[in-house]
Amino acid sequence: MEHQGFDFFYRNTKLFGQHWREENPKAVVVLVHGMGEHSGRYTGSLIPELVYAGYAVISFDHFGHGHTEGKRGHCPSYNAVLKTVEMVFEEKEEVYGDLPTFLYGHSMGGNVVLNYAMRYDPNIKGIIATSPLLRMAFDPPKWKMTLGKFFYRTLPFITLPSGVEPKYISRNEKEIIKYKEDPLVHNRISPNYVFPFIKWGEWVISNPKELKHPLLLLHGTGDYITSHWASKAFGKQSDLIDVKLYKGGYHELHNDLDKKDVFETVTNWMDDQLSESKVSEQ
Repeated sequence: MEHQGFDFFYRNTKLFGQHWREENPKAVVVLVHGMGEHSGRYTGSLIPELVYAGYAVISFDHFGHGHTEGKRGHCPSYNAVLKTVEMVFEEKEEVYGDLPTFLYGHSMGGNVVLNYAMRYDPNIKGIIATSPLLRMAFDPPKWKMTLGKFFYRTLPFITLPSGVEPKYISRNEKEIIKYKEDPLVHNRISPNYVFPFIKWGEWVISNPKELKHPLLLLHGTGDYITSHWASKAFGKQSDLIDVKLYKGGYHELHNDLDKKDVFETVTNWMDDQLSESKVSEQ
């Protein structure tokens, strides 16, 4: 598997991106990671499966994450995050040309790819969203939300503990240990990474008609972080959405007990989209 890193610049920040591929990929997956983690975490699970199935992968580290510059857990704005996705698409076009493209987002990244696809209508074959942040799986304390909104208006760059418990990412204890020991994983979050994402998650649920591309939506029913009920409700609103719920599955399905089925479901679904596209072009 060939690997190559690259840098790009936006809002006075140097962001880190990377590619993985083998020769002659049939399509490209633009992968967008979740809160507190980084693109490199997927090299031990999802990325090799995609590459070996014939897909190139291009990903990047969000503002304040991984190898990207900036205060840990802070971004300039929601639109700035969407702009970085657009810039990664430009990198994809430069390297892979007009090769068919899929958007793949996990958790917060699921929120991002859905908004990017629904608001900007990029040239893609489909979207995969795993455990997307459409709503939280729990109601934060009112005092915490009130304090957070005050900081959002006055000190949007301040960061506080995210409150995410590592024990809820997977039912595999080894994955929890790897998460805790990863030096690039952090638990900091600023108001800019909270309130706009909550707002635009609700926008996705309320605007199913803006979805123009096929969507594969995967969620575990044991997710304590993001709401599988929100994913299920959204999935019922459009014929373009295929929903698969994993009974008892935790937040990181690609690192959970059913990961083999997740990989097969994702690659088979993308293969089907490519096949249908070829038929329609004939």
